[in-house]
Amino acid sequence: MSKTAIFAGSFDPFTKGHQNIVDRALQSVASKVIIAIGVNHEKKYMFPLEERLQAIQELYKDNPRVRVESYEGLTTDFAKEQHADFLLRGVRSIKDFEYERDIADINKRLTGIETILLFTDYQYSSISSSIVRELYAYKKNIEDFLP
Repeated sequence: MSKTAIFAGSFDPFTKGHQNIVDRALQSVASKVIIAIGVNHEKKYMFPLEERLQAIQELYKDNPRVRVESYEGLTTDFAKEQHADFLLRGVRSIKDFEYERDIADINKRLTGIETILLFTDYQYSSISSSIVRELYAYKKNIEDFLP
């Protein structure tokens, strides 16, 4: 199995759900995952890009099968440039599934690249990244709130 997956966009280093998706993808469908962080200069982020990239790189510093990169523009263009075999999307709940399926259909039409949807393991599905960001902003011990 020599497949490269692009996990793009909203990877949040402060929750376990996205890490769970990457780890499961490496176990089952991909030999390599590129975590791709989209750069939008107009958007206001809770954490600067450099801080997010550094936090994610720290998570995977001992795993040569995971690479972290930033990109500008469309995810689909970046995926083509990287010669990705598929895009990877995480689904936290059944409520998210329909939206993610629609995104997968659009990406397929734009690139011809399939998207694999992986449900986050149950114990990581209930906490959203927006809740974690708020806890972090108020300097709460996030570990107390994570599964």
